[in-house]
Amino acid sequence: MRKIFMAASALLLVIGGLLPMSVKADTAIDEKLGVPIVVLGANLTDAEKESVKKNLKVEDAAEVEEIEVDGNDLVKYIKDGNNKARMYSSAKITRQDEGKGLVIKIVTPDNITQVTNEMYATAMLTAGIEDAIVEVAAPKPVTGHSALVGIYKAYEVSGETLDTERTDVANDELDLATKFAKDSGIDKDKVAELLTEIKKAIADNKPATKEEVEKIVSEQLKKLNIELNEADRQLLIDLMDRIRNLDIDFGKLSEQLSDMATTIKEKFGEIDPGFWEKVKQFFENLFDSVKSWFK
Repeated sequence: MRKIFMAASALLLVIGGLLPMSVKADTAIDEKLGVPIVVLGANLTDAEKESVKKNLKVEDAAEVEEIEVDGNDLVKYIKDGNNKARMYSSAKITRQDEGKGLVIKIVTPDNITQVTNEMYATAMLTAGIEDAIVEVAAPKPVTGHSALVGIYKAYEVSGETLDTERTDVANDELDLATKFAKDSGIDKDKVAELLTEIKKAIADNKPATKEEVEKIVSEQLKKLNIELNEADRQLLIDLMDRIRNLDIDFGKLSEQLSDMATTIKEKFGEIDPGFWEKVKQFFENLFDSVKSWFK
């Protein structure tokens, strides 16, 4: 029994050594960029708000600013938005220094059913949001769309100004991304990769006409081996042509999208690629040792 206990202890020590080390949160107030902003869906109950704040680890911050997002905000940032829309998904935004890029984390993945980290990120780049840590949460299953509006509001509260034409296009981009994943059966990460690669090609090649945008879309669909029906393909072309016509610094966007593309391709890179092989080898050695005890 003592040997088994020692083996179990060794197992915990080895796995603890193999897993990436967690980083202690910095609880100091950032006097340059401001405190994190927590934006809560207006339709949450008091109990749900507390649940969301717990998931977003609000208590770990030295100080936060709390705001609510409702249907009136939806109308502000999205054309033809419904001011009666119910808002549940919430977010915490922590601004970062220029050049740090976007870090997106859905902290309640079981409750954000349609939108992925990458979908949020690519839409936020379209909207003009960059250099921030964004965490998204909901207390019950929701699609996750309203969190984007909350992110817009929080970003402006932090002192930035967003172009509402860009936020409108970004919302349509998110809608189209979730539509492709839901209705066309395309993997969510593949959808995010498609949108990122098309926008990167637009940023790099600077198409002057809608026909040139259509060519880029066709090339990327073929490259990623994605098939869309004609109606969805046209929706994608129309959206990307709108993005082409936005007042965007495409040189800067190209760099951001390159980082985004790398992030998507290395989605599972947070853990050492050899981690699971080390664990497998450890268990094989452990089982061999345990068997030898009973011979």
